[in-house]
Amino acid sequence: MNNTADCMDDYNLDKNLFPFVYITVIVVSIPVNCTFLCVSCIQVKKKNELAIYLFSLSLADLLYSLTLPLWIDYTWHGDTWRFSALLCQISAFLMYMNFYTSAAFLTCISVDRYLALVHPLKFQHLRTRRFALLVSIFVWILETSLNSTILVRDETFNEVCNSTRHVLCYDKYPMEKWQAILNIVRICSGYMIPLAIMIFCYQKIYQAVRRNQATEDREKKKIKKLLLSITITFFFCFTPYHAVLLIRSINEPDNVNFVHMFKPYRITQALTSFNCIADPILYCFVSETGRTDILNMLKRCFCVRQSELQQPTDATMTSIIKKSATAVTLKSSTDL
Repeated sequence: MNNTADCMDDYNLDKNLFPFVYITVIVVSIPVNCTFLCVSCIQVKKKNELAIYLFSLSLADLLYSLTLPLWIDYTWHGDTWRFSALLCQISAFLMYMNFYTSAAFLTCISVDRYLALVHPLKFQHLRTRRFALLVSIFVWILETSLNSTILVRDETFNEVCNSTRHVLCYDKYPMEKWQAILNIVRICSGYMIPLAIMIFCYQKIYQAVRRNQATEDREKKKIKKLLLSITITFFFCFTPYHAVLLIRSINEPDNVNFVHMFKPYRITQALTSFNCIADPILYCFVSETGRTDILNMLKRCFCVRQSELQQPTDATMTSIIKKSATAVTLKSSTDL
């Protein structure tokens, strides 16, 4: 339990920032990622190996988005966890799973595009649905094992600040030694290695596209948009957070002067949730048939909605026609 002298005195930042950010993410992310899960299944049936990576990406975003109401309640009540310790563990686990599975699957997409554009014939056996499925299963198992520590420890901590008791979930200030070590492992394996792979792939893809005179300008623009969207997603959502997390992990365990890191850490942590919105946008650049499937699905939903609205009118018109026909029949019988 922390003393009042060194406790956090700025929990109002969380109360003002996180509910707004998380509600925005929930409203957009849940319906969008549900849609793209369906589209991914359609694409998998069409033997598109990229759809398997995109399915996993949307699934990770959706699972994390479903925990956001708990985090909204947590931050709205001044960083006080009002639920069970088990829910805290599950929520923290899914949050970190989202961070690092997203980074991993963005890397998988980058490598797949690198093989397709730089070595289109040489590594075709690495661009099959079977291989993509095996890689996806490996990523899920790897990230689960790296983050399983969260599930076996009690992640709620008590803190008294200005005579107010807070029950913190996972993020403890200052962080403990084991948390710092785990964070450094995550940063190296889940952020720095994917970043290095992406930079390598994008450099080679860019060079190949520039050298290939046969590539149409329209195709070049599409490839550049894909690279740009992945780069922006990765850097905007993950780089600020991991930079601050690295500073915390190095300094906090042996340093009591940690309060100045609270604001930048929490602001950058809020930014990471926007990857749940940014990831589905990749569909617009990765696959031409994916865009077609999305448009077809929206058209079907719109047509079904229109037909439902027209049904009462059609039923009324049918009733009027039947009544008119009956009236004419009765009148004709009377005249006879």
